[in-house]
Amino acid sequence: MRVALFQPEIAGNVGAVLRTAACLATPVDLVEPLGFAWDDKRVARAGMDYIDHVAIARHADWTAFERQAAGRLVLLTTRGATPFHDFRFRPDDVLLFGQEGAGVPEEVHARADAPVVVPMAPPLRSLNLSVSVAVVLAEALRQTGGWPAPPPAPSTSAARGG
Repeated sequence: MRVALFQPEIAGNVGAVLRTAACLATPVDLVEPLGFAWDDKRVARAGMDYIDHVAIARHADWTAFERQAAGRLVLLTTRGATPFHDFRFRPDDVLLFGQEGAGVPEEVHARADAPVVVPMAPPLRSLNLSVSVAVVLAEALRQTGGWPAPPPAPSTSAARGG
């Protein structure tokens, strides 16, 4: 399972996605150009010190990403017909999320193996990017058994201070 962000525009959103991905042991692909400088302090602030714990692959453009992408490309789009919770995810899926303001261009949409939607209450149309990633990634990992193992419970003697 991977998360891919297509030309993200907001540094804080990317930082939040990287933090989520780090906690869920999921690599992230960034398809450039980015709408901000990579060294933007807002990426680090939103990601905190979690960024060092996530595998990040940066791709110069869509063509470079396509050359290296492996697995089924699942596009999260308002034009999707299948709600994400009804979709059957696979462990090798790449969950692709578009730009915050524009989504993805038609050629990227056409390349997707599966267009999937996060249903919304009308008249609303979208969640924040980082929230969408968290919701969909959580369901995909649940379905595929990909959640990281929980840390071991403290021993009874350690819990009593002994």
